Amino acid sequence: MTHQPFHIHGADRKSRWLITVDHASNVVPKEINGGDLGLDPADMARHIAYDLGALGCSLRLGELLDAPVIASNFSRLVIDPNRGEDDPTLVMHLYDGTIIPANRHVDGAEIERRKTAYYRPYHAALAKLAAARDDLVLIAMHSFSPKLNGRSPRPWEIGILHAPQEDRFGKALIARLQQEADLTVGDNEPYAGHLPGDSVDKHAFQDRRLNALIELRHDQIDDRAKQHAWAERLAPILDETLRSTGL
Repeated sequence: MTHQPFHIHGADRKSRWLITVDHASNVVPKEINGGDLGLDPADMARHIAYDLGALGCSLRLGELLDAPVIASNFSRLVIDPNRGEDDPTLVMHLYDGTIIPANRHVDGAEIERRKTAYYRPYHAALAKLAAARDDLVLIAMHSFSPKLNGRSPRPWEIGILHAPQEDRFGKALIARLQQEADLTVGDNEPYAGHLPGDSVDKHAFQDRRLNALIELRHDQIDDRAKQHAWAERLAPILDETLRSTGL
């Protein structure tokens, strides 16, 4: 049976919003080393393998915004859908100090096979969803570790990533979130902007679509109740921001 590389939830929903979850899953397809990258299960449960909590939060947000949600169904360690096809980090050999055994000797032919089996079908489906509306607003949902190995703790509960190719909505969303007294909001934190060929570049920048990449800290969404609470907080803020800007 061929591995399904993505899932679409609420494909018939009609709002302007489209929610993407590039790193939704830590699944390793059976055809890759028997479904095992050679890592300890504890490592596969870490951020190196997927974005903890992002899918649960996104599914609830999709319900509230009447938005389709597209989610990957393969680990970022298999191949990273949030990288360009020629990015040297597309298939990682080492991540946050952890060697990925099944990727150590991956060659060009195997990378091409993974692109064909997982990466390209995900992006083709995402592109089809995005093309359904001329006034689309793309929300890319991610999560981040409270602290990387050897680094200082990260103070932001939420970060919004944006880049000048199309940052009108992202900047407006940051300004709105900064009105929330209990939040420390990252402006291009914990990472800066976007990479050429990444998911937002492919599906928003290249067509000048409104967008924001939302990063939530893991401890904010580490169980179902917290995921739903954040979705229920974000949904009216996103709607209000879009209305207030007139975009």
